[in-house]
Amino acid sequence: MRAVRTIAVVALLVAAGRPAAGADVQTAASDRILVMPFDNPSGDARLHWLREGAAVLLADALRASGATAIGREERVKALERLGVPLNASLSDATVIRIGQLLGASSVVVGSLALGGEQLSIKARAIRLDSGRMQPEVAEQSLLPDLFRVFDRIAIRLFPILLAPTRQPEETHPPLPAFQNYIEGLVAAAPAAQVKFMESALAGYARYDAARLALWQAHTARGDHQKALAIVLEVPERSPSFRRSRFLAALSQMQLKQYEAAVGTLRALAAGGPSATISNNLGVIQLRRGASGHEAVASSYFSEAHKLDDEDPDYLFNLGYSYLLERDVQAAIYWLREAVRRSPADGDAHYVLGTALNSAGTLTEAAREKDLARRLSSHYAEWDRRPATDPLPRGLERVKEDLETSALSRGDLAFQAAEQKDQQDLARFHLEAGRRLFARDSDREATAALKRAIYLSPYEAEAHLLLGRIYLRGGRAREAIDELKISLWSQDTVAAHLALAEAYLQSRDLAAARAEAQRALALDPQSAEAKKLLERIGQ
Repeated sequence: MRAVRTIAVVALLVAAGRPAAGADVQTAASDRILVMPFDNPSGDARLHWLREGAAVLLADALRASGATAIGREERVKALERLGVPLNASLSDATVIRIGQLLGASSVVVGSLALGGEQLSIKARAIRLDSGRMQPEVAEQSLLPDLFRVFDRIAIRLFPILLAPTRQPEETHPPLPAFQNYIEGLVAAAPAAQVKFMESALAGYARYDAARLALWQAHTARGDHQKALAIVLEVPERSPSFRRSRFLAALSQMQLKQYEAAVGTLRALAAGGPSATISNNLGVIQLRRGASGHEAVASSYFSEAHKLDDEDPDYLFNLGYSYLLERDVQAAIYWLREAVRRSPADGDAHYVLGTALNSAGTLTEAAREKDLARRLSSHYAEWDRRPATDPLPRGLERVKEDLETSALSRGDLAFQAAEQKDQQDLARFHLEAGRRLFARDSDREATAALKRAIYLSPYEAEAHLLLGRIYLRGGRAREAIDELKISLWSQDTVAAHLALAEAYLQSRDLAAARAEAQRALALDPQSAEAKKLLERIGQ
């Protein structure tokens, strides 16, 4: 039955208009491969840690073979964004949705079974671009041979790859150290994470992956001095060296050791330009204040945007820094770009409203702040700030990893249209989005609707359709944001009903009831609103 469900899901992808691959095997080095935790169908407690361990081992083997495997942190963030429990057994449809969210070209799923000391492993890959389900790969292994068997599985799943290339001095950690490392990754409490990672390092002192994970645990506990000390132990010869120094700079920023953080980041920048490094140098300048001979924060954010023009955080930081530097028109320009790319960004709407207010554009300023308040109630507190200091400090956005996550970009950033009449073009994309939505071609509909929103940020129907797509994809939180913008742009029965459904999906019955009642107030004859209220009551 699981195979039947998978075939149905991938068939939908093909029917939705994804281009078919010309061959089963493509250049894996240019692919992004997502490896999901393996299933444990028997519920064997001995395999609990190995579900995640299998995903980590296979992703490491793929990287060693030259492929691009999506990291665990990105995967965890995608699950959180979708509201999916980390340890849940996921359907193939959910797995595919996570892969699409992360920009993966292939997703690998698998299962584990343990009979005595013999481990049975099954794995298969699903290509998201063509909807092809690759043949299943099966291996058997004793636990001490785990590392070698996953090297074999990587090559069997993606035959185009070379055998894993490892440095002569590079060895796998002992199995107990690896198990402690994985137990630390899946532990819920930071204190437990620290205990497991320290045990992993005690068993294998050269375990730099455990050092980076221990940095995460210390940072989560607010112990930035210990976090800094642990990543500074990563040697320069380690493949993790650059990332360790980037994390060290984050700890130095938390400890307000700004000169040291600047030195750390500039040493990294000497190895090659990086948007995330430039961004964080700008954050430091905002926090410590630039002296007369130093570059202002906005120059660093501008460099970050030039290096990566798809990330809306750099646009927000540019606008926010220009506002603090009292260049109001530049702030308005960049903040408008930020809300174009991320229409549900409440901070960007509120800061834009503040900038417009400073420029004397009071009606538009009130509109932006009102939208921010609809997205979150905490902006009401900002309204109580004095007019001489209308914004709290610290809104600038820090990049927490050296490599930009696919999630941090949101969805595709569309190039600015230069047609004379953008509204006509927006209507064209909206109509395309309508047709695709009606055919359940959600991926293509999302792209068309986002183009419409880019060209016309407050197009109510585009936000409504996008909210409905997120809703039927199980992304209730994102649906709520889109539907709030739709209602702010135009108060409609359809948007109130969709928002009520989104609240119902997220189990907020009071908010769902309120939205259904608002729909009924707008249209007392609405049978759909009455039925929805009955469902909520039940």
